[in-house]
Amino acid sequence: MSATETFRIPKHRRHVPTARQQVRKALADWGITDELADDVTLSANELLTNAVTHCRVSCAQVRVTIALRGPYLLLEVHDPDRDRLPELRDSGPDGEGGRGLALVGRLAHGWGHTRQRHTKCVWARFMLPEGLYVPSGS
Repeated sequence: MSATETFRIPKHRRHVPTARQQVRKALADWGITDELADDVTLSANELLTNAVTHCRVSCAQVRVTIALRGPYLLLEVHDPDRDRLPELRDSGPDGEGGRGLALVGRLAHGWGHTRQRHTKCVWARFMLPEGLYVPSGS
């Protein structure tokens, strides 16, 4: 099974819930409605919130792509501030922020970032249940 869903939102916090709903709908359309859907949606929320909060490019859009690729579901969040890379922060117990990437790290089977020509991409990869993908060579 191979599927991809891509959409854009304006770089503003008020659009994050709409993007979260679009992610949830795409997952449901693919038959993903369980704990995996919750993990991907929460991770999307964290990555999107980081993108709209920290991107210093005005009037920017954030692109979200979710894709089924082999045994993985891939979540990508692109923003045009390619020089400002995400970094894990050590938030103290009383800190109000800075836990998003650590949370994504716990929910996903891997995460990272890449610089592209005009954007950066922060991605997270999730293992699909066996019934949702066709193994190579089948």
